[in-house]
Amino acid sequence: MKVKAEITSAQVEQYQRDGFIAIEGFLDANELEKWRAVTDDAVAKRLEASKQAKGWGEDANSLVNQGDPDAYYAQVFTQCVRLADTHEGMAELMLAPRLGEMAGRLAGVDGIRIWHDQALIKPPYGNPTAWHLDNPYWSFSSPNSLSIWVALDDATLANGCMWYLPGTQRTARHDNVGIGHNQTDLFKVYPEWRSLEAVGVPVPAGSAVFHNGLTAHGAGANMTPRPRRAMTCAYMPDGSTFNGKPNILPREYRETLQIGDVLDNDKQNPLIWSRK
Repeated sequence: MKVKAEITSAQVEQYQRDGFIAIEGFLDANELEKWRAVTDDAVAKRLEASKQAKGWGEDANSLVNQGDPDAYYAQVFTQCVRLADTHEGMAELMLAPRLGEMAGRLAGVDGIRIWHDQALIKPPYGNPTAWHLDNPYWSFSSPNSLSIWVALDDATLANGCMWYLPGTQRTARHDNVGIGHNQTDLFKVYPEWRSLEAVGVPVPAGSAVFHNGLTAHGAGANMTPRPRRAMTCAYMPDGSTFNGKPNILPREYRETLQIGDVLDNDKQNPLIWSRK
């Protein structure tokens, strides 16, 4: 895979200031078609395999939020987690060292591990994604965690592109809210952010948006009759430690951990780039 991997000092500075950055032309036309085909196939196979799993289960490999497809959250997006565990093509995409290098340079860390990949497909006329933070959900706490969000379709103001509250990663605590019906629930926890101007990030298909795990973000409703597809991956700085939250860790692995243990299991959290 030859995704664009150059990161300039100006982009690092912008990312560190705002907590997010959009990179257009991240994938060329051939790469975009490959990402689309792999994601569509991986999601279809996961949804078929999970029909009997009744939604979220203990097995992290079966995670999918469509146990009740009529539930509000299921209509925010179809979410399939850790597709690389069960799909060879997705593993090839997600394990690319260049992705880790880009994430590591933006975050300013010496190594990057995958926390989890996830497909996020906002359905036609799908619900908005309420303001939230990412890192407080996860089993490690780091001001340098981040995610890549790759647009597989044009992401527009009409179909639910990403929105950010710039700079919130600098004042965020690890308090959070769930993605629920009320767009403004996060402001009950962070009332000081209510007056901030949100920035929408419409991008053409093939673009990537990186954001810090403590940057407040959300997405509008999909007001079109077509899905808005995105493939994402969350990244953990190498050396991060367990904070006690289960999140997507399999039970058998979780039960071997104590708070403060380094999360360095290469099967669960592959090291895809190291400065060393």
